[in-house]
Amino acid sequence: MDIEWTGNNIENGQKYTTQILPTGLGTLLKNSYGNYFENVAIVRSQAESRIIAFGETKFTDQLIYNQPAGMGYGTIKVRDVSAGYVFLIYRTADDDGADLVGSLHFIALEKYKDLDKGIREWVLSLSKNDRKAFLSAVIGGTEETTTGVIRLRSMERDGVLKFPIISVNDADTKHLFDNRYGTGQSTVDGIIRATNRLLAGSTFVVSGYGWCGRGVAARAKGHGAHVIVCEVDPLKALEAVMDGYEVMPIAKVAPIGDIFCTLTGDINVIRKEHFLKMKDGAIVSNSGHFDVELELPALRKASVAQRMIRDFVEEFTLKDGRRIYVLAEGRLINLAAAEGHPSSVMDMSFANQALSAEYMAKEHAKLQKKVYPVPGPIDREIARLKLESMNVEIDTLTAEQEKYLSSWEMGT
Repeated sequence: MDIEWTGNNIENGQKYTTQILPTGLGTLLKNSYGNYFENVAIVRSQAESRIIAFGETKFTDQLIYNQPAGMGYGTIKVRDVSAGYVFLIYRTADDDGADLVGSLHFIALEKYKDLDKGIREWVLSLSKNDRKAFLSAVIGGTEETTTGVIRLRSMERDGVLKFPIISVNDADTKHLFDNRYGTGQSTVDGIIRATNRLLAGSTFVVSGYGWCGRGVAARAKGHGAHVIVCEVDPLKALEAVMDGYEVMPIAKVAPIGDIFCTLTGDINVIRKEHFLKMKDGAIVSNSGHFDVELELPALRKASVAQRMIRDFVEEFTLKDGRRIYVLAEGRLINLAAAEGHPSSVMDMSFANQALSAEYMAKEHAKLQKKVYPVPGPIDREIARLKLESMNVEIDTLTAEQEKYLSSWEMGT
């Protein structure tokens, strides 16, 4: 996204346009300085920190946080720049999970009420012809998230998908690594950064045993936690048991869990009845997708007091005095309180995106309005390149071995 600013002492008052990822202190600003700011993202360059101020109220931070809770991708405008104080007003919001593709389709289908408020207001300010033109130049798309692929397949099933999509998330070099190792590490990292809690000896509850859930379970177990898995799929539940985890329903584990993390992509995974059973001091987080995995409106109604006790940690006090701590407003803890996945695992996901986009550009005329997998040769080539970058060598089949594997006449 582009950000444009001018200022008296920013490079001698010259005007610049640069591409930058908004990072910020969303939770701190919202809860401690909410009267001053409305959706603010504060960013810094690689070389220096920014000082944030409103009047006489000033505070500094290294600003190495990722996107603040409650804020998605969108357009940033500079409200004021002076003497090193930078105010960036966040104007529109869009999350991942096929939201961009979904928004384009909502516009094409004139389903404006389903758009994010900021995007809706902008779209309605355009002429009808401009709105209709949105999809005219789109030849296809790629999707990197599990939830996004689910949505796009639903759109294909309902016959509303307007262009072909390549499901990057389904590539082996994506979900087996990005989802498992990336989400696994960054989620536990986010929980520890937000709470400074020792995981060793705690009961860590993972809701959802897909590739993201497996990664989080493995990392929590590696920290010495007793991991319990909640699942609705009997095959995944069986895998969790065979992997050495205890498996039980969320209703049974609610009273004994110390730390909860949802990774399902579904709605109301942890509901009011579960919150009311939790022990004093239980920590609840989400790393699946939207904050809807946690039924937070019900928790708010059931609590008698709420307060922020530290960045990304909100305390809810129940009628009997028990306290439940929700991290990052129920949004993605690995992005809100940590830094997301390391680049050394995201490189494969980005390679899938780039090569799938190239494939789409070359082959789109042959493709239908469907969701397609990443072509096998692309997936395997990315794995080969990754190994090469790691200086790892592997064996190759001999001609005799290839013949044996392709024959039905040799051996019994």
